[in-house]
Amino acid sequence: MSQPLTLLARGKNQLLRLFALIQRNPGLVAIFGFASGLASFLLVERQAELAQVLATVMLVSWLWLILENILREQIARWFGFELPPPLLRYATQMIHQESLFFVLPFFFITTTWNSGQALFSGVLAVAALVSIIDPLYYKWLAPRRWLFLAYHTLALFAVMLTALPIIFKLTTPQSYQLALATAVILSFPSLIGIITVQRWWRGMLLVGLTLALGATGWLARSWVPPATLWLTEVAVSSEFDDRNRAPGARLKQLSAAQLRAQGLFAYTAINAPRGLNERIYHVWRHNGRELERIALDIHGGRKKGYRAWTHKQNFPADPLGNWQVQVMTEAGQMIGVLRFKVVE
Repeated sequence: MSQPLTLLARGKNQLLRLFALIQRNPGLVAIFGFASGLASFLLVERQAELAQVLATVMLVSWLWLILENILREQIARWFGFELPPPLLRYATQMIHQESLFFVLPFFFITTTWNSGQALFSGVLAVAALVSIIDPLYYKWLAPRRWLFLAYHTLALFAVMLTALPIIFKLTTPQSYQLALATAVILSFPSLIGIITVQRWWRGMLLVGLTLALGATGWLARSWVPPATLWLTEVAVSSEFDDRNRAPGARLKQLSAAQLRAQGLFAYTAINAPRGLNERIYHVWRHNGRELERIALDIHGGRKKGYRAWTHKQNFPADPLGNWQVQVMTEAGQMIGVLRFKVVE
């Protein structure tokens, strides 16, 4: 037997052994996925390559899902053996576990839980659980082709939101736009699976739904946490120490007289594992209505967070009620929110 054929035979045997091992110990896939996802979060500041590998694997695996039958036939024709379908299913499941558990720590830390962002992070958590519960994954999710591809696209979208700023140091708006565009393009096969009617307007409907999906993703961007930015310290105070760049006593409630006499400082420290170079906004809201949007161009980043603050002195004639200072990216994603109340 020639050397290439010997290597192919050995490779086939190794795959079959791996398949047998997974069959005997199905919990290994879930344990490995969770452990590597947790390790990815803990080591992200020194292991950007891991995020790059995961993003690449997600793209390749998505292409495999679409071209699975063609690729299996080509491999059989070129190398003379067929990959066991159960082994391929386990590999796809492991990719989903790796990806979803990789991004979960980022999104859980950056989520503002008393906002619409809780819905997005909750869906990611449910998707991660589905990936480790075999009856749900194989009997409910996998047989529904369009739903399975939508599930895969969601995982890819979350991975790209996390990986792009870390690998390429893209700004949050750039990362969101690129991740959304990729997810919309890759969702097209899922839409084809949903729309089975054979009419002349089927193509127009597919294009319209694809555009609607992209528009929905853009309009709902405030519900998607910025995966690599989070607040490490916040404060609303009537005083500020310029020398030490530190706020005074933190306030949750103050009187209208105090507000008019001294104004208010909104202080935020933003953590960015790979540095920060973009514009953010402090959006001042009174009883749900936006009053002022103050831009802050920030560069760099300390381990304890990049410190940024705004000082507001102009308030409406009747400032009583609930106030918010939303910390927003230029793309409209909310990093966090400060709350306080003005009383008589």
